[in-house]
Amino acid sequence: MKYCVIIMDGAAGLPLPEHGGRTCLELADTPNLDILASTGILGMAQTIPAGMEPSSSNGCMSVLGYNPADYPVGRAAIEATSLGIPVDEGEVLFRCNLVSVKDGKMHDYSAGHIGNEEAQRIIDDLNNQLGSDTITFFPGLNYRHILKIKGSGEILKAVCTPPHDIPGKLVDGYRPKGRGSDFLDNLMKQSEDILRNHPVNVERKARGVSTADTIWLFWGGDKAPKIPSFRESYGLGACVTSAVDVIRGLAMMLDIDILELPGITDGLDNDFAGQIDGALESLEKYDLAAVHIEAPDEEGHHGSVDNKVEAIQRIDTEVISRLISWKYNDLRVLVMPDHPTPIEIRTHSSDPVPFLLWGEGFSSNGGFRFTETEAIKTDLSIDPAYTIMKRLIGERI
Repeated sequence: MKYCVIIMDGAAGLPLPEHGGRTCLELADTPNLDILASTGILGMAQTIPAGMEPSSSNGCMSVLGYNPADYPVGRAAIEATSLGIPVDEGEVLFRCNLVSVKDGKMHDYSAGHIGNEEAQRIIDDLNNQLGSDTITFFPGLNYRHILKIKGSGEILKAVCTPPHDIPGKLVDGYRPKGRGSDFLDNLMKQSEDILRNHPVNVERKARGVSTADTIWLFWGGDKAPKIPSFRESYGLGACVTSAVDVIRGLAMMLDIDILELPGITDGLDNDFAGQIDGALESLEKYDLAAVHIEAPDEEGHHGSVDNKVEAIQRIDTEVISRLISWKYNDLRVLVMPDHPTPIEIRTHSSDPVPFLLWGEGFSSNGGFRFTETEAIKTDLSIDPAYTIMKRLIGERI
């Protein structure tokens, strides 16, 4: 038996009043997902444990079969693992976004989805001017970077707000607060002075695109804990394909191999077909392939109904269609988001998400479409969601 997990990051959402009370999953034309839903098991699942942040680190840990409450780990530590950043005792990590702030408000949490080359130039200059024996900036993907600080455990007590939680809001009310916050806030202010007339921003202004006006520090943590490998936990060899460091880092922590496929991005320019083709080809070697697709989440953060619907539809036409027509019959599939990213709030929520199990051994439980409403109608609700992995591989729970 072979297994494929499709993580549609942030694809779930809430009813949109301006669209007749339908969600983006309901607005999308998804004939292939609907085939899976009508011939497989459809239900709702709680991926985010009570009291935990509705982040992809927690949500994807649940989808991959691990209880986030058992292995609390800061997202910055997971991404640092992906980037190969060494972390010693007494060192702490923070996610360091490049963001756009206009008229004192959070204009864009991604600085106009700044590209790797421009972001690298900025991070290198920040490291040259603000870096020291205790402060180091590490470049990541696009707007997502890492700051490492030595000997400052007190800083982890600071209360920090993710920038994607405050679109259009005055930033002064959401800067780091509490014990240890002064250091972080001062570093953010120093970055503003450096970035104000930075050559990259001069070039971006000339092109009429958002500038990187400051760094934004959040998701603090220290060294990642030891977690049992996926093979130890489930007896299967696994691989994953993803564009983002949080998933790649989580895979490394679980000893899941990473497929290095060309054309894999976090947006609508992703090679959706190439991503699933590479994953299915990998099943010649592995027992399970996980395909993480970031695009629906990014478009949810940007508040674009049309683009989020397009991302869902492209997953349907370019990814799910290939699963259905795969040459082997001994395949089981799990499809689900890791969390909702509702258009109205433009950030993650802790609401349950729809899931479906399809393939050999699964038969219909009455669903017809892969939507929140249809999943609720089946009366199948799984909480906690991390137990779904055992259902996928056929273990009793």
